[in-house]
Amino acid sequence: MDNRKLKGIEPNDNWVKIKTIDMHTGGEPLRVILEGYPLLKEATVLDHRNYFKKNLDHLRQSLMLEPRGHADMYGVVVVPSKRADFGVVFMHNEGYSTMCGHATIAIAKLAIDSGWIVKVEPQTKVLIEAPCGILTAYAEVVDQQVVSVQFENVPSFVVALDQVLEIPGLGSVRYDLAYGGAFYAFVNAIDLGLKCDSSHYQKLIEAGVAIKQGIITSGVALTHPYEDDLSFLYGTIFIASSEHAQVDSCNVCVFANGQLDRSPTGSGVSARLALHHARKEWGENHWMTIESIIGTQFKCQIKESVKFSKYEAVIPIVQGQAFYTGRHEFWLDPKDPLVAGFELR
Repeated sequence: MDNRKLKGIEPNDNWVKIKTIDMHTGGEPLRVILEGYPLLKEATVLDHRNYFKKNLDHLRQSLMLEPRGHADMYGVVVVPSKRADFGVVFMHNEGYSTMCGHATIAIAKLAIDSGWIVKVEPQTKVLIEAPCGILTAYAEVVDQQVVSVQFENVPSFVVALDQVLEIPGLGSVRYDLAYGGAFYAFVNAIDLGLKCDSSHYQKLIEAGVAIKQGIITSGVALTHPYEDDLSFLYGTIFIASSEHAQVDSCNVCVFANGQLDRSPTGSGVSARLALHHARKEWGENHWMTIESIIGTQFKCQIKESVKFSKYEAVIPIVQGQAFYTGRHEFWLDPKDPLVAGFELR
């Protein structure tokens, strides 16, 4: 008798059942929600995002937080799109984000491997509608395997340079503000006596949250030219030099409710390219390599300069690799007192 076999373990009819594929890009997790999530008919991606926020947030909490997830889990719901091959709604421990580079890389790979998009060698194109706009991804395909993905992000631009703000516990902090699908504050880690490595993990989270809240409470206005839903400060990104000769710099993003990105952050490096372009530090069509807190890397470059409303913007290209970690069917038992999830950090 094999005691490892499960007999009679099935969900009850009144349990919610949600199927996912789990992945990671550069170490940053992604839970792709494929079945069991209620969708709207004839709705845009932003309509779905708003509907999820108002009506289905308990599902986000169940899937992102413990015991099914954790404080740093990230997710995406695949939704229909009339403007692209499919649409996506991003989610995390606090709510819903407008753009996510690591998720874009992963979902493009999944779409090709799953047959949603016809696989073409040496390159397969995928159009993805995100809350921030249309993302064009290109997967490198070798021997029918997706070996890497790069995507063209939405126009990315600088809001302000060399701002200074007094932050309780940190003192005077100099920061820049830029947009790469979401708005970020950029701070040099060395200015605060911090390093972009795992030994400073908790200090980076604490400082990132404090800086974000300080900027928000100071009344700094962040306004997207076309979408009010995108007009908020998403996170703080710390920049530092790298010890590796082949790497241009390090990037550590603290976003949402103290969530720390394990990858270099696709939307974050996009906003960084806009900063470097504004300071005339980086030209077009030159690859920049940026590593994360765990040493994983994204490559990025400026494809071209564009005008975006009143802003001098750039179109960034970001490249990385994604991998599968598992397939799940999650069960939500209404009698479970922790069905809505909980968060510990």
